[in-house]
Amino acid sequence: MGYKIFTLSPGSTSTKLAVFDGEERIFKANVTHDPETLKSFAKVNDQLPYRVETILEELGKEGISLEEMDAFAAYSGGLESTPGGIFPVNDKIIEDCTKPHIFEHPAILGAQIIHRFSQQTGKPALLVNPPDTDEFQDLARVSGIKGIYRGSHVHVLNQKEVAMRAAKELGKTYEECSLVVCHVGGGLSITAQQNGRIIDGNDVLQGEGPMAPNRSGNVPLMPVIRMCFSGEYTQKEVENKVSKTGGWLGLAGTDSALELERRIGEGDQWAELVFDAMAYQLAKNIGSYACVLRGKVDAVVMTGGVSNSKRFVDKVKEYAGWVAPFIVYGGDFEMEALASGAIRYLTGAEAPKEYTGIPVWSGFSFEH
Repeated sequence: MGYKIFTLSPGSTSTKLAVFDGEERIFKANVTHDPETLKSFAKVNDQLPYRVETILEELGKEGISLEEMDAFAAYSGGLESTPGGIFPVNDKIIEDCTKPHIFEHPAILGAQIIHRFSQQTGKPALLVNPPDTDEFQDLARVSGIKGIYRGSHVHVLNQKEVAMRAAKELGKTYEECSLVVCHVGGGLSITAQQNGRIIDGNDVLQGEGPMAPNRSGNVPLMPVIRMCFSGEYTQKEVENKVSKTGGWLGLAGTDSALELERRIGEGDQWAELVFDAMAYQLAKNIGSYACVLRGKVDAVVMTGGVSNSKRFVDKVKEYAGWVAPFIVYGGDFEMEALASGAIRYLTGAEAPKEYTGIPVWSGFSFEH
């Protein structure tokens, strides 16, 4: 028996919930929200009472009470860039995640929901390694076009969780390790993590890095520029080619590793080439991030759904196995990451940080 932690992650049409007793998950659910009801809300923030109600209904079905919890932890966006860590929800967090957003996503509701639960129970509400985490070194920010800077947009919650697990497996603290971590799901993020910080990584929101199951990754720029000005595509259609319908989906009509492996087993040469090309591109990036760490890599860590594919992992190892030993955690551990962060907070193993709303980086003061 240990601390009881309630975790949640709001998505576009559902909310993931889980309850942990210490490190053991004792309840999970993915509460689906009626699409027509969601459409009736003018703004995402207006969904808050409805989402709270559906969450409480789900917990009630299982006989779970908020008063049983020792802490609440959520995946929550809409904040200014911040270092990684554990952030008790404060007034500034609520202010920033409720202000008008250009790109609204239900992730901005995470902090607001657990803040309500905290007010009701008197137990802490926590954000753990929020998606707006930015720990880049300055060298990583520079691009080849003035005024365009590289930003930190990776699967930070799962990235840091599996990095901590790998460190423990290596008999080290997270802060002692140098790791290349690859999250391979529908999107693909790869990072160089050193001394407890993500010092470089591909910007998955802007189309950087290897191709992914449904994202293009890096492609030659000039043909894309010509596509944009051809008059044949809208801006949204081109953006979708980069962020929603690229990669395996655009090339082979599926973003499923299992489906591609089935086709490969039937002798489909195109499926094999497309499948192997993503592994090849990932391996090239592993090599580049090993260079960021000056070749001193304790392990290459692979996670995300595609990392459950032995064929894919083995193909990556063919090219990048020389970099460092591979440690594989197939699947996603975001709920576990939230719970373990809350436990570190409650036990004093990790000191909390205060969210100030001041971005960690807003340009180079010495730029000409």
